[in-house]
Amino acid sequence: MLRNASTHPPSVHNPLVLSQKLYTNPGNFRAFKILVAALYNGVDIEVVDLDLAAKKSSDILAKSPAGKVPVLETPQGLLFESNAIARYIARARRDTDLYGVSFFDSGLVDSWIDFAAHEVELPATLWVYPVFGYLPHNAAVTEKAKADLGAALETLDAHLADKTYLVGDKVTLADITVASALVYPYKIVMSPEYRSQYPHVLRWFLTIVNQPQFKNVTGDVVLAAKELVPSGAPPALAIPAKGAKKEKKDKAPKAAAPKQEKKKEAAPPAAKSGEDLEEQLAKESKKAASEHPLKIMDRDAPSEFVMDTWKKTYSNARSYDAAMDEFWKVFDSTGYSLWFCEYQYNSELQKLFMTCNLVSGFVQRTDELRKWAFGCMWITGEDAPGKQVVSGCWLMRGQSDEYIKNANPDAEFYTWTKVATPVSDADKKKVQEYWCSDESLAGLPVLDCKVFK
Repeated sequence: MLRNASTHPPSVHNPLVLSQKLYTNPGNFRAFKILVAALYNGVDIEVVDLDLAAKKSSDILAKSPAGKVPVLETPQGLLFESNAIARYIARARRDTDLYGVSFFDSGLVDSWIDFAAHEVELPATLWVYPVFGYLPHNAAVTEKAKADLGAALETLDAHLADKTYLVGDKVTLADITVASALVYPYKIVMSPEYRSQYPHVLRWFLTIVNQPQFKNVTGDVVLAAKELVPSGAPPALAIPAKGAKKEKKDKAPKAAAPKQEKKKEAAPPAAKSGEDLEEQLAKESKKAASEHPLKIMDRDAPSEFVMDTWKKTYSNARSYDAAMDEFWKVFDSTGYSLWFCEYQYNSELQKLFMTCNLVSGFVQRTDELRKWAFGCMWITGEDAPGKQVVSGCWLMRGQSDEYIKNANPDAEFYTWTKVATPVSDADKKKVQEYWCSDESLAGLPVLDCKVFK
């Protein structure tokens, strides 16, 4: 449901304009959640990489009561402890709902943040750090860490069996925090056999780490082809499937020698797989290096209409009427176009929570166009099979719907109707209804709404 931004205190956006520095050592997974949250909220943070052995780093660490990084330097002073910093950044803006859409949701977000700290981070670091050389290898500790992390992943897997995100129907700080703690385990030590035991967690993890904000911090997260082990440690044994641990453990001593011999024979195919992976990464890097067509349009045919300014106007205006008055004053019908869309399979929609997931996924998958698009997606009608209607109204750069269809494959399942220009009074009224309604739309009661901004 849309909420009038005037209900937010003016100070909610103040952190966005303040100069802030994050001191951390390179590759610190505890900094990931802070930087990802900052990208979601538009908070500008300068990252200062520290050599923890240098004197200058010691001077900075001395300012922190805990004497550890990451540390956030703000005009008001230093903040320490990564979860506290991440919460500070997530709460800098309410309109992005990183802390949930309700007071209860914010409690759920905190629950999962604490779960990550106590149930995920400790076993994950005890398993990964010996591989990095940060801790001495101890076989018993490693096996205990695997089991403890597996228990945490079981909890996550059960929770995510029928959910896209940990809390609500969009990315929150809960997803960002838990996924950040799992980046190195998935990249370094979780073999295909180990992670296959938790399919819902894997599906969720890939959804989160492939969000543009996450990829901008961590890059592509390539899953481990096999479990890496510390230098000098024996090769990792195959992970037994759930429910067969005792049987596998009993048979392991007899089969130990053949398994090691079989692993040596399998080395050439593994190398080939690595070459294929490098080729795939090269292709992805080449694709990422190509310039987005809308970025080229911004350069070659600039528009006086500034999308970011409009989004701030929409969020911060005293009333929606005032926001729409300003929009029609600055709207550039040459550089931008307005579109109505309607889902082609409304008659097949069954349960409301599934429809909400459908719309949330659509909005998330459009993130590539964040700089060039704004839209509201609605679910109206009745909470009954075949009685729900999904439709929306979008403002997009350019004069074609090809950009959203290229960015989001789900857009092909919608019928897109371009608003003729000059925009008639009737169409202006319809656009305002889509962007500013609260309880009903086109005479139908509102069941849910997602705003892309």
